[in-house]
Amino acid sequence: MRPSMGSVGDCFDNAMAESFFASLECEVLDRNSFQTRDEARSAIFAWIEGWYNTHRRHSSLGYLSPKEFERRFI
Repeated sequence: MRPSMGSVGDCFDNAMAESFFASLECEVLDRNSFQTRDEARSAIFAWIEGWYNTHRRHSSLGYLSPKEFERRFI
């Protein structure tokens, strides 16, 4: 990931990243207890590849999932 390059105080600068990390925290991290970093890493990967990129619709992509958006437009 790249750090934000926006101006100081620009509230919309990180909106998409903030939304992603809020969803990750709420849907994965707060609902599970991990014994090791590998367990956490596997759960995060499974959530991103199994749900976030394939099913979750995004308003910034015209309410398509990232996978569907790429299929249609790339």
